[in-house]
Amino acid sequence: MRILLSNDDGYLAPGLAALHRELTRLGDVAVVAPEQNCSGASNSLTLNRPLSLFNAPSGFRYVNGTPTDCVHIALTGVLDYRPDIVVSGVNNGQNMGEDTLYSGTVAAATEGYLFGLPSFAFSLSDKDWQHVDDAARVAVDIIEHYVTHPLPAPFLLNVNIPNRPYDELDTWRVTRLGKRHPSQPVICQENPRGEPIYWIGGTGEARDASAGTDFHAVAHGEVSITPLQLDLTDLTTLDALHHWTTLTEHRP
Repeated sequence: MRILLSNDDGYLAPGLAALHRELTRLGDVAVVAPEQNCSGASNSLTLNRPLSLFNAPSGFRYVNGTPTDCVHIALTGVLDYRPDIVVSGVNNGQNMGEDTLYSGTVAAATEGYLFGLPSFAFSLSDKDWQHVDDAARVAVDIIEHYVTHPLPAPFLLNVNIPNRPYDELDTWRVTRLGKRHPSQPVICQENPRGEPIYWIGGTGEARDASAGTDFHAVAHGEVSITPLQLDLTDLTTLDALHHWTTLTEHRP
């Protein structure tokens, strides 16, 4: 198996190293990851400057761009073959609910999905790297299960893993995305010139953490596996919009 591995925490992140160690049991692993931490980068591509590719002593390759940049250039010119799967992670912190829209970890996997490849995004639920090796083992267990029991490709799986010992991570739960409360207020400060600067506030608490959601599964010590799609069409509003466009009273 040929695997493309990336992340959003940067090529020096412990989660990337742990996942790489485990993935090498499955086949050849090519790492193309960001030079810097790109958390919150979402699916952004760098179009206003050229990108550079560097080789690290570890054998990893890294790019002075976003997670999406990394996977995109890997698939369109850096690699001389088409990988079998794309893997992203292990992220330092959860990517659940609306977090998936901002996540660079999910974005790297999404780019693989857009290229028609089975793609996996793996995240730890808490930001302390505790049990990252255990999470990496779970990640490889999930990929091995896919190899043994293939799914129709392409697909995009968002996996969130509690920070627990491996022996406590034997329950996998298929979930839907939960919902968060709006973020905490922005933090306003002043720079040395007395000008206002702003820090984006922290994420809010879960608003929908009911049974069946990713929040519920992780809170109960279960590995959450959520299939994602990219069709943003609001099907609920579609029929109403068709009717709305037929109204003529106020149309020019």
